[in-house]
Amino acid sequence: MAKMRTVDAIVAILEKEGATEAFGLPGAAINPLYSAMKAHGGIRHTLARHVEGASHMADGYSRAKAGNIGVCLGTSGPAGTDMITGLYAAQADSIPMLCFTGQAPVAKLHKEDFQAVDIESIAKPLTKMAMTILEPGQVPGAVQKAFQLMRTGRPGPVLLDLPFDVQMAQIEFDIDAYEPLAVEKPRATRKQAEKALDMLTASEKPLIVAGGGIINADASDKLVEFAEILNVPVVPTLMGWGAIADDHRLMAGMVGLQTSHKYGNATFLESDFVIGIGNRWANRHTGTVEKYTEGRKFVHVDIEPTQIGRVFSPDFGIVSDAGLALDALIEVAKERKAAGTLPDYSAWAQSAQEKRGRMQRKTHFDNVPMKPFRVYEEMNKAFGPETTYVTTIGLSQIAGAQMLHVFGPRKWINAGQAGPLGWTGPAALGVVRGKPGETVVALSGDYDFQFMIEELAVGAQHQLPYIHVVVNNSYLGLIRQSQRGFEMDYHVSLAFENVNATGSEAAQGYGVDHVKVAEGLGCKAIRVEHPEDLGPAFEKARALMAEYKVPVVVEAILERVTNIAMGTELDNVVEFEDLAERREDAPTAIVALLD
Repeated sequence: MAKMRTVDAIVAILEKEGATEAFGLPGAAINPLYSAMKAHGGIRHTLARHVEGASHMADGYSRAKAGNIGVCLGTSGPAGTDMITGLYAAQADSIPMLCFTGQAPVAKLHKEDFQAVDIESIAKPLTKMAMTILEPGQVPGAVQKAFQLMRTGRPGPVLLDLPFDVQMAQIEFDIDAYEPLAVEKPRATRKQAEKALDMLTASEKPLIVAGGGIINADASDKLVEFAEILNVPVVPTLMGWGAIADDHRLMAGMVGLQTSHKYGNATFLESDFVIGIGNRWANRHTGTVEKYTEGRKFVHVDIEPTQIGRVFSPDFGIVSDAGLALDALIEVAKERKAAGTLPDYSAWAQSAQEKRGRMQRKTHFDNVPMKPFRVYEEMNKAFGPETTYVTTIGLSQIAGAQMLHVFGPRKWINAGQAGPLGWTGPAALGVVRGKPGETVVALSGDYDFQFMIEELAVGAQHQLPYIHVVVNNSYLGLIRQSQRGFEMDYHVSLAFENVNATGSEAAQGYGVDHVKVAEGLGCKAIRVEHPEDLGPAFEKARALMAEYKVPVVVEAILERVTNIAMGTELDNVVEFEDLAERREDAPTAIVALLD
């Protein structure tokens, strides 16, 4: 066998496991691994401006395409702690991501050496595995185990901490003899599929809730096939949005308290049976369990056994990979359809579509400053079915999910459970790495955009073009809206008179000049203050992106205060604006308003 440094073995393993996209920052304690990457040449590295940003880039890359595993690298101490938010975002949404941190030499770990921190203990609650590798001979096996864990069961991130002397140590290693460890996935049995179908077909108004596990399993086509065999409406969760295209006749809309459609909630409240596949019954989807479960039976399919019954006990639980469960369900459903024993759910499916044609939110407003709904209407016009949207949290995400359209899996990339501000920009850069040449559009409020705004320079340096739509009301809009219950508007305004700002009086009063900042970081930027200018601005942004190969920011100046539809239960979502009454009120709705 060949004798080599452990870091050279790591890089060889990364290549063999197919993880060749890395994001990070070099430093003294991780320089050995960087030297191995330089010598090898097969790992592409994107230099971030902040290690948290690097972790979100790796996360976005992992989400962009089935099978991707982004790699994040940083030096010891603060680099590791900077990664924690990234690990949390990945763990919460079941995303594989491999983090490496440099560390002080083994003999120094208990001596409070410079930037030596027990990152293993800090990261353990947020990873499938966190390990400080103390013996050089353990390195290949630890990396091999990391890949197996990331791919087995519910996916998630791993952190491996590498002391400097362990990185430099020589070991015997033969990459040609290395093989990835087998990945086990639980599979639904024939009997379980039969029971689930028995329960579904005993109901009059069944629904399929499609979670992010379907997208993780790369099983969206199977979901659509299953729904079409049964002719049963589908409700995607926020993480499952795109598993069935928005223009499919069985797409019933999203359900929930915030990122939901009025017609989706109405259809759900009429249902009497739900089979949830690869979902986790998130609280923003369900509201209170009592209201959500009232009057209906549930089957829950999930790859992680401890997810079954975590939020509420279903009438029947199946531990299975979503794709493998759908294989079994499709087989049984096909047999029953051929035998003519499936109920006819066409009237129920049609009623869900009729609701889509009646219960639409208005988007066409001509106000100046603009209402956010008009921005999403113009985005629907400007960006087609091929578009991948990237966003995290805030009124921008909530309203965007209510108004935008998604036409396939991994075309809505969202930090759903953790929702860290600042995630959107760096994650979008990772998505661009994972989807070269495709249209990527990020969506941020002004505060999300200002967190980690420095990562725009990464897009300029590495020529990672995408369009970043910033809806700017100079407010912490979601927090301001939640403060209404406390009858306060306290420390949530970001507005100030910027003595250096350019443009209109309104833009000056909004504080941070995002156009100047973006341009100073090497990107292009356009400010829009009138709704009729949005379409031309998006067209110009495409042209600038194509010409300069850099991120292009399109900032829409909004009215300061807008309340977005939301509530505490599925049956009490408050609509702050009038619903659409004519087709002209919602011209980009998938289903035209029924006059």
